[in-house]
Amino acid sequence: MSELLTVDGLSVQFATPRGNLRAVRDVSITLNKGESLGVVGESGSGKTVLSRAIMGLLPSTATRTGSVVFKDQELLTAAPDVVRELWGIDMAMIFQDPMTALNPVRRIGTQVTESLIVRLGMDKKAAKAKAVEILKRVRIPDPEGMLRKFPYQLSGGMRQRIMIAIAVSCEPQLLFADEPTTALDVTVQAQVLELLTELRRESNMAMILVTHDLGVVAGHTDKIAVMYAGNIVEYAPTRQLFSNMKMPYTEALLKSIPRLETPTGTRLPVIEGRLPDPTKELVGCAFANRCAYATDKCRTETPPLTDGGNNHYYRCWFPIGGAN
Repeated sequence: MSELLTVDGLSVQFATPRGNLRAVRDVSITLNKGESLGVVGESGSGKTVLSRAIMGLLPSTATRTGSVVFKDQELLTAAPDVVRELWGIDMAMIFQDPMTALNPVRRIGTQVTESLIVRLGMDKKAAKAKAVEILKRVRIPDPEGMLRKFPYQLSGGMRQRIMIAIAVSCEPQLLFADEPTTALDVTVQAQVLELLTELRRESNMAMILVTHDLGVVAGHTDKIAVMYAGNIVEYAPTRQLFSNMKMPYTEALLKSIPRLETPTGTRLPVIEGRLPDPTKELVGCAFANRCAYATDKCRTETPPLTDGGNNHYYRCWFPIGGAN
């Protein structure tokens, strides 16, 4: 497998009236061709900002430092028009809410064929034929009829399939899926995740799957980066992380997942407390004020990202189960 994406020391700040908001702090990840990475964390942990920072989809109030190398090209210093040329063809994103991401007053056919015409230079007839083929690929019944419909006529699951079809239409090498199963029922969630995994394997496409749910990434990623307060706090191959997790935060996320054997009416476990203020410097471990295992050292000394072996990294003074 050859390296497709290398993120090294990436930090993202936003200028706000309260001061600089530190959304991503010194993040480093790598992704090979055909590989899938799950980025997991609560709302506000920095996972969506990380994916948008890599693609160059941040507002003018954002400042990025560090390095993002895609296919041997540095993106942080590249001209905006150079980065835009990569969108659709080389990298694409499935956005969180398909109802707002799709244009409500344009037919599905127009929206699916747009990138084929603009990015690949197809004529309208060829683009329409290709669109029908893509809709079949994402298992949409009656694809010809679907082209004539508007987004409001579709269910949430169908709108999400349309978003996937648009994202993969130009066969990108890297796909970002930002909370692709939000607001979908459990059955549809499973179908969407299976579809993404199937498409990735068919075309040897790399994927970064952003979610708050560890259960979502369990069977659909090769490795997982757990984010908290803008930092990566645990980073490991998926099987290694679930069999030998080190971070109390990762453990807390896992415990909060609903289980089939849980009796009806049982209160689900929650992670008490709040994320630290992103406009302030962190002192000690960012999770210390919510951690059941925290000591005085955790509250006063910042833990480094430790290499525990087996490509397993964690940011904790007292990892669960001790060192690897």
